[in-house]
Amino acid sequence: MERWMTIYNHRKILIFHFLIANGMILRKLSASLTTGYGASCHSMHLRLLHTSCIRPLKKQRLRRNFHNPKPSNPKRSPPTIAPIVSDSTIVQWNTTITNYMRSGQCDSALSMFEKMSHRTSVSWNAMISGYLLNNRFDLARQMFDKMPERDLVSWNVMITGCVRNGNLGMARKLFDQMPERDAVSWNAMLSGYAQNGYVEEARMVFDRMPNKNSISWNGILAAYVQNGRMDDARKLFESNSAWDVISWNCLMGGYVRKKKLVDARWLFDRIPIRDEVSWNTMISGYAQNGQLSEAQKLFDESPVRDVYTWTAMVSGYVQNGMLDEARRVFDEMPVKNSVSWNAIIAGYMQCKNIDVAKELFDAMPCKNVSSWNTMITGFAQSSLIDLARDLFDKMPRRDCISWGAIIAGYAHLGHNEEALRLFVEMNRDGEKANRSIFSCILSTCAEITSLELGNQLHAQLFKVGLGSGWYVGNALLAMYCKCGNIDQAYVIFEEIADKDIVSWNTIIAGYARHGFGKEALRIFESMTRSGVKPDEVTMVGVLSACSHSGLVDIGTEYFYTMDRDYGITANSKHYTCMIDLLGRAGRLDDAQNLMKNMPFEPDAATWGALLGASRIYGNTELGEKAAEMVFQMEPNNAGMYILLSNMYAASGRWADVGTMRLKMRDSGVKKVPGYSWLHVQNKIHTFSVGDSTHPETARIYAYLEELDFRLKKEGYISSPKLVLHDVEEEEKEHMLKYHSEKLAVAFGILNIQAGRPIRVFKNLRVCTDCHNVIKHISKIVGRLIIVRDSHRFHHFRDGVCSCGDYW
Repeated sequence: MERWMTIYNHRKILIFHFLIANGMILRKLSASLTTGYGASCHSMHLRLLHTSCIRPLKKQRLRRNFHNPKPSNPKRSPPTIAPIVSDSTIVQWNTTITNYMRSGQCDSALSMFEKMSHRTSVSWNAMISGYLLNNRFDLARQMFDKMPERDLVSWNVMITGCVRNGNLGMARKLFDQMPERDAVSWNAMLSGYAQNGYVEEARMVFDRMPNKNSISWNGILAAYVQNGRMDDARKLFESNSAWDVISWNCLMGGYVRKKKLVDARWLFDRIPIRDEVSWNTMISGYAQNGQLSEAQKLFDESPVRDVYTWTAMVSGYVQNGMLDEARRVFDEMPVKNSVSWNAIIAGYMQCKNIDVAKELFDAMPCKNVSSWNTMITGFAQSSLIDLARDLFDKMPRRDCISWGAIIAGYAHLGHNEEALRLFVEMNRDGEKANRSIFSCILSTCAEITSLELGNQLHAQLFKVGLGSGWYVGNALLAMYCKCGNIDQAYVIFEEIADKDIVSWNTIIAGYARHGFGKEALRIFESMTRSGVKPDEVTMVGVLSACSHSGLVDIGTEYFYTMDRDYGITANSKHYTCMIDLLGRAGRLDDAQNLMKNMPFEPDAATWGALLGASRIYGNTELGEKAAEMVFQMEPNNAGMYILLSNMYAASGRWADVGTMRLKMRDSGVKKVPGYSWLHVQNKIHTFSVGDSTHPETARIYAYLEELDFRLKKEGYISSPKLVLHDVEEEEKEHMLKYHSEKLAVAFGILNIQAGRPIRVFKNLRVCTDCHNVIKHISKIVGRLIIVRDSHRFHHFRDGVCSCGDYW
């Protein structure tokens, strides 16, 4: 009997290790329904279980004889007396190992384990579960493989560890190798499949289980609910009558998340015995979906209101913009926790009432990392980046959200270098970036056109397994489009398994801006065939593709049929695209007529499109009219002043050019200086017209002279009339030769390995002479040269540009 009790209690402590290491599905289920309440009960249960395991074992002793292996020497050795180890000593050793593991001291636990003169399966299992608890999966697997004899708990602990580590293949392999299985074994596999979205596999495990318990039934129910399969969950629920309150709450919570409040209420009214989670789930469901009168009614009827009940009401009022009501409930709360404080602080931050939010934060007695994050995010979103940074620097502890908030704050305000510096610092600090941070940094790379850094981030994403999915995929897609690598962008687009509307819109707009209009339309047709309905942004991309590629008839057809085919009413952006399309094609009268028939007044962008078309075709009179309208709407738009001035210069109207300059000076409008840049070996090289500050100026200028000689030999003659200054012809030709984009292209040819594209970026529109010269250079040197100006990309190859000279 004594030996039986020893084995029984050993088994209990093994179960304790198993629960500590893996956290069964009921704990996950309870945590998904309410935060904190279930966790405290679970923790108390584990403490009681641990106590019940240890006490009886301390009172028992067990003698064991140890047999030494036969020596290799044929000479017989004198017999040795096996040491006597009491059961209480073994329990003490095992308990010490467990305590070391709980406190994260894995090396001390291993040292204790290796010093043990005798080890039981409990000892081995304590090491395995401890390693798993500390996320040392490889060491846990090594310990499991070394076990001289495994028991059922050993297998269950290791299988659950595989599940937690995301290695379902290994978990299934171990499961199939088990000499015997119990309900824990089956439930571990069921939980693993369910948590990773393999619902059908979870159901197969459930159906094969020889003996199902409440954990099994709740596990498959949670699998359906967590994966949004509410019809299957309801069918399963109705097939069994022995559900506990956790099951009712699980199904009701699923309906709440799906915003099916009628079904949730139907269940709520039929729960045999409601607990706090039942009331809180239904109240928060009403509150989060704007049905605050129903939420308040249930709140008043609730027999027991805990802190989560009150917090649900506060959060509901905050989410629906009813801050006064939220504050009233908050002030009436008998007990407040950090979630309550964070909810009301977030409400004030959302309403930009920064002072009150700061007062509450300063008065908050129970600040946690979420409290600091709420304040940092609020400051950053209100453009108070200095205050956000001050709090960030003072934080006692930071998490991934903290870093993401401050990085996003700097990126949003255009402080891209600081955002990147913080990202590097975060990595050095040992914090792992999540999808949100990667997406933000990829957007920053796109803003500064750093393709090399974007490539490095892409590799890092692939390494950590975050490269799949639409969220990061769309950020990668946009980065490659904006940084000039449209081919890689298409590869990313194809790899996104769950494409959303943003994925389609990004690749269509990308091809349009790169001048590949036909490819953009091909993808658009593929989008409609796949059943994805276009939106307003889609049609802007389609019309832009037609405009940049001169596809007038196709663009016109899309414009006049998008309402009928897709239910999209044309807005100002669609009209601007159409006027640009007609204007670039030389149909200026049609463009003007379309403007007259617009259902709303043209904005500055629409008049700007007409002005641009007027410049292309030298219609100064129409250009003057369009420019005057732009000046009325946007008096500080320097680009429109320059565009009209260029028209005057091209027509030889130098007096009008001088008048425009005086007008700009009197209005306080300053011309933005043009400059070009490119990335070479992780360094940015910037050039302005006639630049002589670059370390390789002499080499660049000498190479440009060589190119100029070869261009003239090929028959190319520059166009001095494109120089917008009243100077001699020879000086005009000299001025054209050293435009910033030509300097950048020359530097790229000299320093970028042959076979690699040369990517140059310019802050203004590329001039006509530079466009023509770079076409010829691409043929002479046999290089792909990609230039992005303020409007679009130009891909120069073999003397041809992707825009077809239609720009």
